[in-house]
Amino acid sequence: MNGKLYLCATPIGNLEDISFRVLKTLKEADLIAAEDTRHTIKLLNHFEIKTPMTSYHEFNKIDKAAYLVEQMKTGVNIALVTDAGTPGISDPGEELVRQCCQAGIQVTSLPGPSACITALTLSGMSTRRFCFEAFLPADKKERQRILEELKEETRTIILYEAPHRLVKTLSELKEALGDRRLTLCRELTKKYEEAWHTTVEEALERYEKEEPRGECVMVIEGKSFQEKQAQERETWETMSIEDHVAYYESQGMERKEAMRRAAKDRGISKRDVYQHLIEK
Repeated sequence: MNGKLYLCATPIGNLEDISFRVLKTLKEADLIAAEDTRHTIKLLNHFEIKTPMTSYHEFNKIDKAAYLVEQMKTGVNIALVTDAGTPGISDPGEELVRQCCQAGIQVTSLPGPSACITALTLSGMSTRRFCFEAFLPADKKERQRILEELKEETRTIILYEAPHRLVKTLSELKEALGDRRLTLCRELTKKYEEAWHTTVEEALERYEKEEPRGECVMVIEGKSFQEKQAQERETWETMSIEDHVAYYESQGMERKEAMRRAAKDRGISKRDVYQHLIEK
């Protein structure tokens, strides 16, 4: 029989956040695949776990995943851990899960700590709808593309950032999004945990003067629905009815549906749109 992959969520700071189920699994697994074995050994030593480890990280994730899948095909049970939090969230674990699914290896996730969810719940912002972008891309063009998309995002936005890049990212966010509400979280679950309710501009002013410390999770308010509607109305008002209909047709809509959408946007009847097009 095939072995199984266990995705084991580990503490993001406070060691007491580890679950009994994760501890049991780490002890009983045949092998632990760890993002950084030097980091994970501290956790294992703290809980007196002797299970052997192997490294699985960003730079070996494809070939090593294939190797681990072959091991599981022989009946080996593997526990996957990241440096902190839930494997597969902004780390190479997603590649191993993908290859397991393709190979028919059973995967189960042991829920636990996650920095993005912890920060979201502390933010005081809307938690019903949110988007998680993790770290913004390093590539300049890709980074700009993501920032352009976030301009129109109405959901609460969650980003990760390293302290040495925080000022640059805050500056880019201010330019792209304007001065939005922001909750900046540091040292989550630790003794000096901070969830600072501020704005993008105020945070930028602070960290231009003092050196940021600790990995950061930024929770940013989305563009308000009312603001988005107002901007769209302003756009439609400067656009002719025929251009408005053509805009929706260019997105693949049938003419009747494009006319209906244009009429709704402009607050007029579909008959009015039809009549205008006939006259033109």
